[in-house]
Amino acid sequence: MPAWLVFSGSLEVRMTRLHDSLTVIDGLVISKWSRAIFADMRAGGLTAANCTCSIWEGFVATMRNIAQWKRWFADNSDLITPVRTTADIRRAKAEEKTGIILGFQNTSALEDQIGYISLFKELGVGVMQMTYNTQNLVGAGCYEPYDSGLSGFGHEVVAEMNRVGVLCDLSHVGPVTSRDVILASNRPVAYTHILPAALKAHPRNKSDEEIRFIADRGGFVGVTMFPPFLPRGNDSTVEDCVAAIDYVTRIGGEDNVGIGTDFTQDQDDAFFEYLCLDKGYGWRVTGRSARS
Repeated sequence: MPAWLVFSGSLEVRMTRLHDSLTVIDGLVISKWSRAIFADMRAGGLTAANCTCSIWEGFVATMRNIAQWKRWFADNSDLITPVRTTADIRRAKAEEKTGIILGFQNTSALEDQIGYISLFKELGVGVMQMTYNTQNLVGAGCYEPYDSGLSGFGHEVVAEMNRVGVLCDLSHVGPVTSRDVILASNRPVAYTHILPAALKAHPRNKSDEEIRFIADRGGFVGVTMFPPFLPRGNDSTVEDCVAAIDYVTRIGGEDNVGIGTDFTQDQDDAFFEYLCLDKGYGWRVTGRSARS
């Protein structure tokens, strides 16, 4: 056997062992949930993930989604386990399961009730994105024509999320509203799944200033790999994703930067159309090429 092949094999084994030893957390996954997806998460060595359970849904529909997650936890307990604390993530690693952090990509499920935040926290929701693309009661999304900033109600929401321990996510949030949340929050916040505007100008991408501002205040920045947000679009390669991670790391620092894949595995066209429309049925916010 050629010496280079022996070395290559040895390197692969070492890298596999390194990956197996790590606690690997995906900042956001929005796949079409099924046992097959959960098995793929385990096969990939994923320790935990922020898994979307609400986008445009109101309170009742979101509660139905969480009830479905309860059934998935019961039926797939050999693969997945609910996460409410960091100790649960460590337990998932020890048990060789994938920990599921339930997350919202909008605060529409709160409707106008601050009290729902603690209720959802008790049900396992650990992350809430303040807005999804457009205006809601909290503030403005990144596609909203005018970024009004964090509302009075929004300040109450941030304070209550801080109190009960729910992470404020700003990935799809407008720049003014995002800055307001960062300043209002007494806990670190996150861009769970973004790419840098310096590599491609796009409403969903964040400027160097925005990345630096959140990182300087202890926030987390998850770099996504969604092709339309990368410079070469659908022609993007793994190397393009690595270049984006490297760029964001140089701006935000390695201690503040991770990965939020935004994987949409097995989702169909109807789902992507739902994402593209305001509230899931209103005006067209994005085209199919920029659906998330």
